[in-house]
Amino acid sequence: MFSLKWIPASMAGIAILSYAPLAQAQEGGMDQVINETIAPISDVIAGAIFYTIPIGDTDFPLIVGWLVLAAAIFTLYFGFVQFRKFGHAIALVKGDYSDPDDAGEVSHFQALATALSGTVGLGNIAGVAVAISIGGPGATFWMILAGLLGMASKFTECTLGVKYRNEYADGRVSGGPMYYLTKGLAEQGKPGLGRILAIVFSICCIGGAVGGGNMFQANQAFQQIVNVTGGDQSFIADSGWLFGLVMAIIVGMVIIGGIKSIAKVTEKIVPLMAVIYVLSGLVIIGMNIEHVGDAFYRIFDGAFTGAGVAGGTVGALIQGFKRAAFSNEAGIGSAAIAHSAVRTKEPITEGYVALLEPFIDTVVICTMTAVVITISGQLQTNLTGVELTSAAYATAFTWFPMILALAVVLFAFSTMLSWSYYGLKAWTYLFGEGKGKEIVFKAFFCLCVIIGASMNLAPVINFSDAMIFAMALPNIVGLYFLMPVVKREATQYWQKIDRGEIKKVK
Repeated sequence: MFSLKWIPASMAGIAILSYAPLAQAQEGGMDQVINETIAPISDVIAGAIFYTIPIGDTDFPLIVGWLVLAAAIFTLYFGFVQFRKFGHAIALVKGDYSDPDDAGEVSHFQALATALSGTVGLGNIAGVAVAISIGGPGATFWMILAGLLGMASKFTECTLGVKYRNEYADGRVSGGPMYYLTKGLAEQGKPGLGRILAIVFSICCIGGAVGGGNMFQANQAFQQIVNVTGGDQSFIADSGWLFGLVMAIIVGMVIIGGIKSIAKVTEKIVPLMAVIYVLSGLVIIGMNIEHVGDAFYRIFDGAFTGAGVAGGTVGALIQGFKRAAFSNEAGIGSAAIAHSAVRTKEPITEGYVALLEPFIDTVVICTMTAVVITISGQLQTNLTGVELTSAAYATAFTWFPMILALAVVLFAFSTMLSWSYYGLKAWTYLFGEGKGKEIVFKAFFCLCVIIGASMNLAPVINFSDAMIFAMALPNIVGLYFLMPVVKREATQYWQKIDRGEIKKVK
């Protein structure tokens, strides 16, 4: 079998886990050369991006503070929009205001599903387990709070993504932070700053897409398949390249069709993943209903007392904030790329739709994991990460590790689809639009699937992990400058509704 080892650096939405024996088996040769070459560079970059300061008895990554502070500012600036307009967001996802003749490539629901497929993943399964094993059940409270605040960040960045997107004659669109940083700041007389921020964002996005959004996903999906088929003795244990080749072919068949093809797949996979996982959790909660009250008491009590937890209350807060930031990617800017492809002529509508993402990812799915672990009694064991979550679910379903393996593969697949699109749009921003340029990136992306499944990737992942969070630096700077634009869009939108210019279509 294998053991799980937590690596301090943690991906956007994904807890980095190292499968020790399998990784050791893969060491040597070209693998070792690549790791030894990349490690010094990745260590420096990751150390800078994830720089921590001591707070009490624990360390707090400044990048997490950067994200949570921005989320709090957007929440106050927009008057707690995530609560006031939650119902309208649901109506938009249902298609109540959708006009099929609007510019764009996908529906509100498809855009939401595509963006969610890039965030819902191993972080919801393993990362939450790590957070509460270190910060106690109280970390769940702070995780929920940070998730609720992050809804305002998604609202801001995804509104701007649609507002400043490029629309082409053939119906395709390109949008995201690189476009609103360039166009939006140019409108404010800062074209040079906007261009620099956009280039930095694009470079980081490509690095994150190829590494964390691709190679890591393929690697962890392969390891899960090996685990449930016999571990080191599995018939596929030494055939990572074959697994990667099959995965690359499937991924290639989907991404060759662009965002429309990706959206058609993710709109089916994401709800399926969420339903399987959440229903399993609800069944376990139902079977232990007498312990639910105590679980929530421990969550709220632990949030403010931190009894018996490393770092006390501060430790619980830091772990909760870290998990929310790493899971829902609010403020990173990645989701704005997917949401920019939506069919709408009102940019603010996609902002409302996007605010649902952190709610689904963090408030619902992450909290479900935390409650199940708390009531299962497995928190008192020495398990952590995916092992802890698996053991918690296995208290009711002995066969759950098989379902977990399936979920991990589906999570990995859907995440690769989303990040292929994010990376592609960053690529075309830097090098220009065109079928040939798109094919080059897609072919390289598929090649990396094969490499990722067959290599020990720790240094590569530390580097790409840092790249993903580095995206938040230029993105949030731009969001601060462009907040007034979003507020104007919201004011104009509701004035149109009041005048009857915008009506429900069903």
